[in-house]
Amino acid sequence: MQQFEGRLPVNLGRKFCYDIVFADCFDQLFEELCRIVPDFMPSGTSHCETNQKTPFPYDKVLIVTDSNVGPLYLSEVISPFEQNGVPACSYEFPAGEEHKNLDEIRNLYAFMINHHLDRHSLLVALGGGVVGDMTGFAAATYLRGIDFIQIPTTLLAQADSSIGGKTGVDFDEYKNMVGAFKMPKLVFENVSTLKTLDARQYASGFAEVMKAGLIRDEEFYSWLISNMYEILERDPASLQTMIYNADLIKKLVVEKDPYERGDRRLLNLGHTLGHAIEKYLNFTLTHGECVALGCVCAAFLSWKKGYLSSDGYYEIRDMFVPFGLPITVENIDPDAVISLMHSDKKAVNGHVPFVLLKDIGRAFVSNEIMDEDCSAALHEILWEEGEEEQ
Repeated sequence: MQQFEGRLPVNLGRKFCYDIVFADCFDQLFEELCRIVPDFMPSGTSHCETNQKTPFPYDKVLIVTDSNVGPLYLSEVISPFEQNGVPACSYEFPAGEEHKNLDEIRNLYAFMINHHLDRHSLLVALGGGVVGDMTGFAAATYLRGIDFIQIPTTLLAQADSSIGGKTGVDFDEYKNMVGAFKMPKLVFENVSTLKTLDARQYASGFAEVMKAGLIRDEEFYSWLISNMYEILERDPASLQTMIYNADLIKKLVVEKDPYERGDRRLLNLGHTLGHAIEKYLNFTLTHGECVALGCVCAAFLSWKKGYLSSDGYYEIRDMFVPFGLPITVENIDPDAVISLMHSDKKAVNGHVPFVLLKDIGRAFVSNEIMDEDCSAALHEILWEEGEEEQ
């Protein structure tokens, strides 16, 4: 665990370096964008060596947002472009996972074409994980790739999904089945946007924070528990420390394995069954709620396979509760959830690798988990009438 700093560089090789910048307002956003060297400029080129009339490196900007975030922050984000004479426009789509699909991407493509965006244009993702995934996917595929940046406004996006370059959309019942790796040119995290999150969405993001500690950093996990009240009260200094360390863990994993061929799979702790539960319940639970349930399943299996002690399992399980996350779920059919799990994009020959825990902070990828193990884990979290509700 490390002390908070205002900038966290992500180094994926010369062409794919970018900064995660932490702030408490949008005042420095335009200045940070002026530091970017776009992909269409040779690496190492300075702005004074080009024919640009202004230091801003792009000819046009499109801000993509949704119907929840746009009314809150769009005018504040677009204003610096207008003040500095940079042509900027916005595209807003209805909020919700159900709009994360190719139909909405088609609408976005049409908007980009009609507004004459070209390879010298910049896409800006202003919103949560859905906005970031869709904007990144559009940036990866429009004109075979244009630059984009992330301005995440939810805890889930700030602590996880905006970092690492995974983009994509859902296809029918398959979550994130269509996608591409596309690294942002900048991740700008205004932590003050978390003040407008409702309690459920805030808790949803915390599931990814907890996951980060579980896979790589026992000290950070212990810090989360010790600072529970400050986190729940959204104390600004505690939020900065929390998000910085969650981002640091993801940065270190992604730098080592950018394209999920090895260690990056550890970031899927809780997601294997979590994604299947999320889809089975037709997204009536948030992503983070399903990740929490998936982490409980993974901890349970880690105990049953002899890696975790029973005390370790119950401690991990019970620590989700005070942060507003579920550890049981009603009305799921374990067989149907397992069937959906096998449709996961990470499946290989019908088998899905599973992330387990040897201890807090020591995750590993296992190929030993069978359907009957998953069934036992799902029955463990299945709340039935007559039980004490968790």
